[in-house]
Amino acid sequence: MDIRVLRYFIEIVREGNISSAAHRLHISQPALSRQIMELETTLGVTLFERGRRQIKLTQEGYYLYERAQEITALVDKTTYHLQANTVISGTLDIGAGESSALMPMMDVLAQILRDYPEVRVNLTSGDSTEIRRRINQGSLEFGVVMGHENLVNYNSLTLPAQNRWGILMRKTEPLAAKQVISPGDLLGLSLLTSVQSRAQDTFRDWAGGMVNQYNFVGSYNLLYNAELLVKAGAGMALAYDGIANLYDQDLVFRPLAPALTDANILIWNKDRQLPNVAQLFLKLLRKQITAPTK
Repeated sequence: MDIRVLRYFIEIVREGNISSAAHRLHISQPALSRQIMELETTLGVTLFERGRRQIKLTQEGYYLYERAQEITALVDKTTYHLQANTVISGTLDIGAGESSALMPMMDVLAQILRDYPEVRVNLTSGDSTEIRRRINQGSLEFGVVMGHENLVNYNSLTLPAQNRWGILMRKTEPLAAKQVISPGDLLGLSLLTSVQSRAQDTFRDWAGGMVNQYNFVGSYNLLYNAELLVKAGAGMALAYDGIANLYDQDLVFRPLAPALTDANILIWNKDRQLPNVAQLFLKLLRKQITAPTK
């Protein structure tokens, strides 16, 4: 695949029709249409359902659009960092799940943005599976994974703060009267849990044999939509403290007891040289973590 044609394809999707994309790209509409048809022939798939005024992506088109954005971003990043030498500039791409314990990292990013006006930061939310995939492919320099992960293939740095697990529920639930939640309290209740926690043994170890009696009615990737489901009365969510919108007076959070915590671990690829801005970020973060508290 020609990277130039992938850029054409992305522009067509963003504009919604070929004529508008051709105008923005400063090429003729027939030439652009021919390039896309040649791309479809090369790939052996149909990328668009073509209408009179607008085009609609096929399933294969959606897949290519997602990957084309990652490919072109990686090409741009690679080109930039090869040409930048020692200049502290460019884009720092970091992926992480949701956690209020990430503030030390955010403080470092804020310092870099203040001190180096040419730097840009892209923050990507996602679970550990997606973050590791994108680090492996090179579209993220760093990721923050939470919980017990096999990180033998990555460099890592454990951040100082921990995530504490608890239950997010409506304020009107009888369980909300308790200050902490024990394993037996969850029997007979409808529970939502994160995809990542279901794949790990942390919660299973906390609950012991009772976990097999729990009624898990669903799972979530990031908490916001699960929060809405809790508010609608579908159940309670197993979640980290500090990330739910508790300004909403309908909801409350109660921690688990015995306390159940997860670490936040910054990871990056062992086999890739970090660009200058990423090396600076790592240097400042290590300095902050090791600095004595006042």
